[in-house]
Parts: sequence; C-alpha cells; structure tokens
Amino acid sequence: MEYRSLGRSGLKVSTISMGTMTFGEQNTESESFALLDIARDHGINFLDAAELYPISPRPETQGRTEEIVGSWVKARGNRSDVIIATKVVAYSPPMPWFRGPDHRLDRVNIEAALDASLKRLQTDYIDLYYLHWPDRQTNFFGRLGYDHHPEQDQTPLEESLSVLADAVKAGKIRHIAVSNETPWGVHRCLRAAETAGAPRIACIQNPYSLLNRTFEVGLAEMALREDVPLAAYSPLGGGVLTGKYRNGAKPQGARVTRWPERYARYTKPAALTATELYCTLAEAAGWSPTTMAIRYCLERPFLASAIVGATTPEQFAASLAAADRPLPPELTAAIEAIHTAYPNPAP
Repeated sequence: MEYRSLGRSGLKVSTISMGTMTFGEQNTESESFALLDIARDHGINFLDAAELYPISPRPETQGRTEEIVGSWVKARGNRSDVIIATKVVAYSPPMPWFRGPDHRLDRVNIEAALDASLKRLQTDYIDLYYLHWPDRQTNFFGRLGYDHHPEQDQTPLEESLSVLADAVKAGKIRHIAVSNETPWGVHRCLRAAETAGAPRIACIQNPYSLLNRTFEVGLAEMALREDVPLAAYSPLGGGVLTGKYRNGAKPQGARVTRWPERYARYTKPAALTATELYCTLAEAAGWSPTTMAIRYCLERPFLASAIVGATTPEQFAASLAAADRPLPPELTAAIEAIHTAYPNPAP
C-alpha cells in the first residue's frame, strides 16, 4: 500500500481508503468488522464515515455507521493506527431528523453533530472533519450548471470555519476538510485560513471516476497548486464501473437495484454505453474492470486517496488489487480515447 500526504496536515493516508456507508444497512456489524479487518491487513489506515450514513439515509439507521466503526476500533484497540474521517450534514429539509428541518452549518448544529459523532465513534478526537456539502445554493450532487440565487444562501462559509476552528483548539478535531465543494468554496476556505486564522482545509472529498472527471475542470489545479488533494468518492461510479449492471442486470441487494433514483446519474444511457466500453477494454487487456477503474484514479497526480466501499470480501479484493498494479501506457491511452468520445457521462 502506498501512502500520500494529505495536503499540509502532516497526515499520511493510504491511497485506498475504506468507505463505510454500507455499514448498518447493506452490511451487518459482523460483516463490517470483517471488511475493516481486511482493510487493516492490507495497510489501509484511512476510514471514511459520516453522520449521514448508512446510505440510503433514514432516521431509523442514522449514525449506525459511526457506531460500527467506533466499536471496531475499540475492539481492535487500534485508535492510534487509524485516521478517522467523518462529516456533518448541511441544509437538507428532506431529512428533518438531523436537528430539525432547518439545520444549518452554524455553531449550534456543528457542535451538536460533532459531539454526537464523537460519542458514536467512541473517541475523544476526530482526525478529519468534513463539511459534507455546501450550506449555500451551488452546483453539486450531479448538477453542473450554476444558477445564482444568493438570497437562498444559508450559513456563510467563514462562520462554519470559525466553529471548526474552536473545535480544533478544543482538541475535538485534528484537521478539517470540505466535500462536494466548488473552486469558489475552496478558494474561500484557503483565504479564511490566510486572513482570518481559520484551520487550513486538508483535502477535498468530491466524486471522481472514469464516468465523472469534472474535478479536472477547475479543482485539479486548485488541488495541485494549493496542496489540497482529492479524496475521491464513488471511484467506481456508484458500483456501475464494476460491470455488475451490464446488459440490464439488477443484482439483488445492490445499491442501484435498491435505490435506482438515488443513483440515476450513474445509469444514464451515455454512462452505460461508456461503462460497456471501459469494461470491454479492461477484460481484453486482462484486467478486472474494477481494478482498472480504481487504478486510473490512483494514478492522478491530484489524488491523495480513493474511497472504496464494498459489501463482500470478493468485491473488496478487486479494488485492493489496484494498489500495486500500474496501468500500461497503452491501456491509459485507450481509456483517454473512451473519455474523449464520452466525456463525463455521469457527473
């Protein structure tokens, strides 16, 4: 396993990190423990959670993922060996179970969310704490076009950062980060660190995969020039790039099968066409489509870690195989040719 610097935080994270959003919904606690043990045995030290998880979110299971991660860390006695990341939700009226329907990224909500996460994780500190998505009107979660409606903005970013600064001073958080963020948002965070004493963001957690390379448009330069690398989520395009949904297949229990509307951005016609081309290319070259897709992400210079989820050890093994198998130049070139023909079909 390779380890890379997480920006200027001083943290060294495994290039493959353990995504946990299936824990407590698609995976039982014992199944989750088994996956975490595999991750540990393969050198993964970076665990990614959120107060939102497991997915698909519902009040009955909310927070269960953090509870499972916390129980595993306590059972294995390895808190000092792992880097735990979790996230606080922003404004989302459809989910009123998060501190009411008007929850924001303000002091009251962040402090309440942080204390609850610490309790569920059974730890005194969180290594990396994300703002899960912007508390303003902007383009994320598959939306590319930007419509300017400043009157609908919620908590100013600088206000959220000031709350996080206090949590860092109190020792509850070691480092902060942003997720589903735009170049403007990253710029504002960096400026606040330079001029207002806010903690410097360590990384950006945004989607990135063969089906969605929109990060390259504006954020890749920010990541490289400003030392705020990418922690890529959905490197397999919601699981579509594994090939398990090819030819209309609907595997029982799989995410796209269970929640088709939530993952509709990954199953658009162009995305499915591109996926077929990527899968065919991988298989012709003697690669698992999963391994090829993950490896492509790992070889991007702006990436610190790719967040990989799995519900079975077999699925996980195909992703882990990417850790030490470089892509041949001709395979990379063929991937780029498909991207040119089908650019970002699932943003």
